[in-house]
Amino acid sequence: MTEKTTEKIVTIFGGSRCADDAPEYQQAKELGARLADAGFTICTGGYLGIMEAASLGAREKGGRVYGVVMNQFKSEPNRYLTDKVATDHFYERLQNLIVRSVGFVALRGGIGTMSEISLVWNKIQTRVIGKRPLVLLGANWKPVVENWKENLAVSDADAALLDFADDAATACRIIVEKSKGVKL
Repeated sequence: MTEKTTEKIVTIFGGSRCADDAPEYQQAKELGARLADAGFTICTGGYLGIMEAASLGAREKGGRVYGVVMNQFKSEPNRYLTDKVATDHFYERLQNLIVRSVGFVALRGGIGTMSEISLVWNKIQTRVIGKRPLVLLGANWKPVVENWKENLAVSDADAALLDFADDAATACRIIVEKSKGVKL
């Protein structure tokens, strides 16, 4: 994924411990399908949970799916990937998840998801990468961001760089609308 590409790639972040009967798993699957239908290539961390769900949804629609995996992990990547990019270090993995993407969607996850969101958000906020959509999908995100604003040095201007969506259809619409003209 380091070569120049004309693909429109959207990276989807979310927890690996999400069961396939969880609401966010179903949202991620629907999101993957909707984005593939809209002509996007999906990129995830390549493993289970949200990553598997988004990959499955995209593949069911004939979409392409990159999985950026870690050589250090013992887990097998999910079976819905069309392409696997292996990395040796977390930062290298995060960079591969970020640099070629015209937009990002995050669903409920854990510490890994938090670090991914934080890095993308910070890169947009400091203009290390150009402005692109970072959509937080699910009802859990607004109170989390409000808590950050109340308890951390997160300004209203910082929070305005985020988009919120309650469902996969809205998240997809935001990505389609706000990723137009993104320069990589």
